[in-house]
This record gives sequence, structure tokens and C-alpha cells, in this order.
Amino acid sequence: MEILVCIKRVPDSSENEIEVNKDGTDIERDDLVYSVNEWDNYAVEEAIQIRDKVGGSVTVVSVGDEEAEEVVRREMAMGADKGILLSDDAFEGSDGKGIAAILTAEVKKGNYDLILTGAQADDGAAQVGGMLAAMLDWPFASLINFIEILDDKKIKVGREIAGGNQEMYEIDLPCVLSIQTGINEPRYVSIRGIRKVASLEIPVHTATDLGISPESVGEAGAKTKCLDYFVPELGDGAQILEGSTDEIIDKLIELLRAKGGIK
Repeated sequence: MEILVCIKRVPDSSENEIEVNKDGTDIERDDLVYSVNEWDNYAVEEAIQIRDKVGGSVTVVSVGDEEAEEVVRREMAMGADKGILLSDDAFEGSDGKGIAAILTAEVKKGNYDLILTGAQADDGAAQVGGMLAAMLDWPFASLINFIEILDDKKIKVGREIAGGNQEMYEIDLPCVLSIQTGINEPRYVSIRGIRKVASLEIPVHTATDLGISPESVGEAGAKTKCLDYFVPELGDGAQILEGSTDEIIDKLIELLRAKGGIK
């Protein structure tokens, strides 16, 4: 099975204090620590596990500048067989539709059975997977936390819905799935793995290579634009109730009654 996993280089929220810049046009990006998007990391691990069970290969692809090569190499060190970087000045400022169009052009150059993306990335839009599937006219399912390969034409997938219930689907291949965290436990990337891929050549495909008009992507082709970044104002602080369990319950009931929560 030939699997393509779409990954993104994003600021690592566990390593950074994210702040909005003075103009409110973006976050402060100086000195930020970057890493692979968390959801994408689960998608790569799932792809590797599928390959190990049924055979085939795993390719990771990222749209970004030359620095995005580091996350491509990281996921290859994790176990992906190949990596591709889609990089061009024309791609800068692309919205979700633009990114999906760039990825679609790359997918059409290959022969993939399954495409995995993270459920969402740092912008939280969760758009690219669905748009990619629509442009390819492939089946799509989102927030997947279970995958079973039935044969070379069908897979079974599960997704969690309200109340902790699980939906199960059979989907025809080829298809696109967005992967939820918790579907697996991503493996540790060893120093040995990093050294193994350090000298491998990562193909870089530009707009010309992909047959994409520069005007159709990037800022020129974007249909949506972020107008403002801001930090919401903090509300009143929480009230901490102290005492024994019975005393806390009595105080809570009094507060709820005073505020009209119960009668």
C-alpha cells in the first residue's frame, strides 16, 4: 500500500510562550522553537504501522520554506520511507484551499492508495484534508481514531462522536483520512534514525514542477485572509471553595442558589 502523509512545521506550544505582535497581524515568530504538528505525528505513526502490516511504503510531504525540510527528515527518521518538500515563493500566504491545491498537484504525480493528514494544524481550521479529498474526488473521513485494512480496495475506519460513542465506516480506496490524536502512540525518534537520514536528498518541487499557476496559490489566490490576532480579555478569576467535602458542597449550593443556577 502506497501511503502519503501530509505534515506541517509549526511552533511548538510546549516550548514557546506564544505572543501576538504589536500590529496584531501575526504571532511573534523570532526565536520560536518549531516541530512537526502533533496531529500529523500520529498520522505518520499510523501510516508506518499500516505499512508494517500490509507492505508498501510511506511518503511524507510538507508545504513550506527550506526550514520545513527538518520536519520531513524527522518523520523519515521516525520510519517513513521517503520525503518530499513543496517549496516556492509563490506558495507563501496560501490559505487552506491553496495548500490543498498544492498537495493535489503533488498527489497526481504519484500513485497513492491512502492519504493521511492530521485532524488540524496550528491555525485550527481543519480544512486541508477535506479540501484535498474534494479536489481529488476521493472519499473522506475526519477525526479518525481507528483504521483496519480489509483488502486492497476497502478499509474500515472509526471515529468518536458525542457521548464517547464510536462510528464505524467502510471506505473505498483510494481515500483521504484526517487523523485524531490518541489513535496510537508515536514512536521515539532515535539519534541513530536521525543520522541515517541526515544525508538523504529530499526532492523539492516548485510551482513549475507541479504545473501550478503562481496566481492560483499564495496571497494572490487566497480566498480567505486573517484580519486580526488578539488575546481574549481574561474574565474574573475562579473562586476556590475550602473546607471539608460537606462544607464545600453546602457552599456550592448556596452560590448556585444566589446566582439563580438552582432553586
